[in-house]
Amino acid sequence: MNLSRPQPASGNSERNAAPINPVSRLLSTDDILLDVEASTKTRVFEEVARLFERRHGFSQAQIVENLCARESVGSTGLGQGVAIPHARIKGLQRAVVAYVRTRLSIPFDAPDGKPVSDMLILLVPEQATDEHLQLLAWSAQMFGDRRFREQLRMCEAPGEVCQLFSAWPQS
Repeated sequence: MNLSRPQPASGNSERNAAPINPVSRLLSTDDILLDVEASTKTRVFEEVARLFERRHGFSQAQIVENLCARESVGSTGLGQGVAIPHARIKGLQRAVVAYVRTRLSIPFDAPDGKPVSDMLILLVPEQATDEHLQLLAWSAQMFGDRRFREQLRMCEAPGEVCQLFSAWPQS
């Protein structure tokens, strides 16, 4: 995947400012699950659906169904042990994200054939277009950064994960 780093909106005051990472604006420590016991994509989706139901009141069944449906179109595994499962959700008012790290890597049909342990799950409103694409682009850029992936895997607490996402891109 050859994506250029997303650029900030044009405007004189923003030309010299670092771009704002939209993923970090959406991710909180309450949206992070570390060392999840799951051996399949579906089990991960069930865990994150429970989180989203508890945190945001969404239907677990709808989330699992939509993530699995998207995955059936093609794997959201990027390679290098990471994936960005995402889905459009009817009735969702704003995008939500969760970061999940499984205790053991799981099969994910990634292009490099490697199993996945690090996932950023994105749920966006059904009609979202630009926001959805921007979140995917930022996520792919972050996970494409070897240093970011290595630092992410060393994080032991949700606060460390949030801090790392907030600090990206590093100068």
